[in-house]
Amino acid sequence: MASGTALIYDEEMTTHKLLWSDPICDIEVPERLSSSYEQLRSYHLVERCVHVPTREGSEEEILLVHSLEHLEVAKSTQTMNEEELKRVSENYDAFFFHPSTYHCARLAVGAALQLVDAVMAGEVRNGMALVRPPGHHSQRNAANGFCLFNNVAIAAEYAKLKHGLQRILIVDWDVHHGQGTQYIFEEDPSVLYFSWHRYEHQEFWPSLKESNYDAVGLGKGKGFNINLPWNKVGMGNSDYLAAFFHVLLPMAFEFDPELVLVSSGYDSGIGDPEGQMNATPEVFAHLTHFLMQLANGKLCVILEGGYHLKSLGESVCMTVKTLLGDPVPQITGEMAPCLSAIESIQNVRAAHKPYWKWLAYEGSFSSFKQILLINGFIQKLKIIKINTKRFLELHMKNILFPVPPIKTATTGFESSEHFLPEHVQLVKEMDETEIKALVSGFYADLVKEDKTLLSLGSMFVILDKILKKEVCNGFAASPTAALSAAVALRHSVRFGFQRVLCVFVGDMQMIPNTEDGKILVINICEKEQSKKTSCKHYVSLNWKEDAGGNDFFSAVLGFILPVAYSYQPNLTVIAVGPNRNLGINGISLLVALLRGLAESRVFAVIEDTEISLMQSVAKALVGASTPPFGIYVPPTQEKVNKIKALRDQFQQEWKMLQCSGKL
Repeated sequence: MASGTALIYDEEMTTHKLLWSDPICDIEVPERLSSSYEQLRSYHLVERCVHVPTREGSEEEILLVHSLEHLEVAKSTQTMNEEELKRVSENYDAFFFHPSTYHCARLAVGAALQLVDAVMAGEVRNGMALVRPPGHHSQRNAANGFCLFNNVAIAAEYAKLKHGLQRILIVDWDVHHGQGTQYIFEEDPSVLYFSWHRYEHQEFWPSLKESNYDAVGLGKGKGFNINLPWNKVGMGNSDYLAAFFHVLLPMAFEFDPELVLVSSGYDSGIGDPEGQMNATPEVFAHLTHFLMQLANGKLCVILEGGYHLKSLGESVCMTVKTLLGDPVPQITGEMAPCLSAIESIQNVRAAHKPYWKWLAYEGSFSSFKQILLINGFIQKLKIIKINTKRFLELHMKNILFPVPPIKTATTGFESSEHFLPEHVQLVKEMDETEIKALVSGFYADLVKEDKTLLSLGSMFVILDKILKKEVCNGFAASPTAALSAAVALRHSVRFGFQRVLCVFVGDMQMIPNTEDGKILVINICEKEQSKKTSCKHYVSLNWKEDAGGNDFFSAVLGFILPVAYSYQPNLTVIAVGPNRNLGINGISLLVALLRGLAESRVFAVIEDTEISLMQSVAKALVGASTPPFGIYVPPTQEKVNKIKALRDQFQQEWKMLQCSGKL
């Protein structure tokens, strides 16, 4: 398993700058790079990354995407005077040339390719390239929107050619539509392109009909171009998360990419004059964390836009921290997508239903009027007028926290030292006297037999280290997972945690009292639980994994994650009990994705001491990527109906469910 995060930056790329007055282009300044790099330095992230040198992209590499004519025009600008540069620039929509532009643009291309090579060769696991000029608007034969060469598109073609890749995912979270990238790949089924963008019913630049949700690709590429248009400004964290849960991630898991490239524009963040959105920097940590679960962790993030220097710098840092494997900060804001976002998400799902297996059984989609009726009100989005710099200084202080010195802890069990991944620390169990004193004082009603008493020793010692923030997460083997989970939940609440999420796989046997809302239980079990048991804070998900492949991701993305994010726990307990109905890959996916919540505080307790399961959970907790799923299996009609029924039952309580399927 590759480790390490590459960071590519070359000060040379700051020499490209505007030489004359132009109110459209004057926001694309060299400080976008230099201030982002300084912010990374101030968080001590630069020294933690692997430094990969830049190089110029060759003419042959640029010609993988662009025409010779376009290349020659760009090359000719190197010796031009200001007047000539201005004249050539006026041939394009929102672009400026400087004598160094051609050199900088070649460095930007080369940086993207160096990153792809480092990731594909296993020299690093992932990485970020800070580049200028950006790329996603540039087309085969034209510069456009601050972009000369399409860095990410060239990187995709290069990865196919040099590394023999057949499936590449491009995620474009810039606030503008990357129409250049769309045009390049719209007939190519080997590249899945996803873009969300400010659209406002075609009023916002680039104001193209083909930026709408119904542009799904052409010919063999139909279904491989996903446009999610934002028709209002003011979109926030919950809208972005909903787009990932209900559109991008299910498609990405079905597509099963071998490499993920991000056109990483941060003008979709708060304070940006272009985007006018309300998403705060930590949302990019969550989005990055989700993408790290794909393509065995092969993830290349390449800078595009971002024009508020403080918002840009903090968002870059959140992305790099997550790539490095740091715990993900708690997301802020109300976890309820706005109605305009719901409408856009529904439209995308309806447009793509003919092309994706996971949507095959979704049935009809609600009209927007139905959604309004369910919500019972019309929402107005407001742009919050604030001093963004001051707001972000306070906001980052509130959400950032000291990273615990130990990532993952466990107690020793039979032959554990032979199979545990590195970065898992073995801790000493609690002694018998301590356990007895603790149990008799607080948990005597739960623990009836002495033989079960001793099994709680490893659970207590690891959980206490998590609660005291000495370790980030941990796991324990237990002969009685149901008892260990019940005691762990009560112990966490007694310690002062107000929202504890428990996901129990198998027969739970001991259901805690959830009436005060301090505990939310999702029980994934094979047998149907009685309807009386089910309530807002206890959810029974009846599921049996398909023997021929993995269909569980549809339950995780369509139900479990939206509920978990709506609840916003400050601790997650994952228990695997008797008669588990999920395979190792399904459990690993659950652990890996739930690490994005509660500042990555996760305690896992496993009844089955099967070595491969323990090893897989340990890998998911330390942040090794999710194992490959094997054969993709779309959920059956019966399973889709189960998820729908649960959504219908709980969407008023857990509003992140409101974007999926038929409301």
